[in-house]
Order: sequence, then C-alpha cells, then structure tokens
Amino acid sequence: MKKTLSENSVSTDNEMLVKVNRRYFLRSAGVAAATGAYILGACTDHDLESDQIVELGSGDVGILNYAYALEQLEAAFYTQVLSSPYIGITEEEKMILTDIRDHEIIHRQFFKAALGSAAIKGLTPNFTSIDFSNRASVLGAAKLFEDTGVQAYNGAGKFIKDAGYLLLAGKIVSVEARHAAAIRDLLMPNTAFFAGDDIVTTSDGFDVALPPVVILPSVQPFVMNKIGYSQLPV
Repeated sequence: MKKTLSENSVSTDNEMLVKVNRRYFLRSAGVAAATGAYILGACTDHDLESDQIVELGSGDVGILNYAYALEQLEAAFYTQVLSSPYIGITEEEKMILTDIRDHEIIHRQFFKAALGSAAIKGLTPNFTSIDFSNRASVLGAAKLFEDTGVQAYNGAGKFIKDAGYLLLAGKIVSVEARHAAAIRDLLMPNTAFFAGDDIVTTSDGFDVALPPVVILPSVQPFVMNKIGYSQLPV
C-alpha cells in the first residue's frame, strides 16, 4: 500500500529536527557546497521558464509548498548577501546574517525532504531591485522578507490539518520571528522597533497574520517563476 506524505516523512522529520537543533550543522557539512549545488541546480533552462506557472497544490501539500517557496526565497537572498557583502558590513552583522542564512537553508531543505516528490521545483529569484552593495537596501529587503515570513506562517497555520506539521511550523515561525527582531535591531538598535506596533498589534500583543492570497502577490516581484496558489484555502 502506498504511504501518505505524512507517513513517508516521519523518519525524515525526526532526522531533520535533530539537524535543526545542531547550531553548526550546515557549517560542518559545508554550507558553501550545499548552497552552490542548489544555485546550480536551480538555474536550469527548465527553471528559467518564468512564464510557466508553478502550482503549489492543495491541502497540507499546498501549504508546505507555500512555506517551501518562501524558504527558497529567503535562503537564496541571504546566500547572495554573504557572497557579496555590502559596503561597511561589520563582523557582528556578518555573524548574524550568516546564522540567519544557515537557518533558512535548513528550513528550505526540511520542506524539500518532507514533501519529497510532491515538492515544487527550485524557484529562480529576482533580486534586481536590491542593491547588495548598500546596507540600507539589503537590511530593508531582509526586514521585508522576515516580517513577511512570520506573517505568512501565522496566517497559514490554521489551514494545516496534520498536527505534526503544525507543530513543526510553530517551531519554524518562532525562529523566523527571532530573525525579524534581529534585523529590525540592526536597522534601529536599542529601540522598540524590534517588535514595533507595525507588526505586533498593540491591542492584544499578537503578531500579524496574513493569508497566502495576500502574501504571495507581495513576494512575486522577487521570483521569476509565476507562483500559482488557486488551490490553497482562503
């Protein structure tokens, strides 16, 4: 009997969670090799067909592919940031951005492994609007990606049916929130901006939650491929 996506990924989930808890996992495994292989694999003629719609799918598979697409974008962004650091970057900033990059790569690879053959292809990023030599441009983009990521996980959590995946999504969004706070502190250190009222609702202290139909159009300019999400719940 053919196993379900959830059954197929139980052992993979356990294995990936162990790796996530090892702070230097990717460094010891060779981050450069992993990211290089990903970039080369993503830049095939097939992937550069930007007019071809990449459908995320429906149900839990669709939601996981949604998260996978966002993690692909973030991992590619931070990989580019570290491959050509902006002018005046400090060692502290480089350390923070390196840790964030490593986390995003782990998240990306987790979703890829969990989805297996149901995973969407490697997306081709479009970062032409970002000046990677300029600190304000890079950190402004990082703020956008991290805030959007937190809002996306918060908004999609209620659509996840599998309790195991919901638990994992909760663990990942907490890391994304830490990223968002770190980036905001780099932009405006020693202020309340790390948890500003533009992202945390002052009336209840809750983070903003937005559905896929709001999130995906906002990130589409940063992806060459057209992302189809008509099968996702609204």
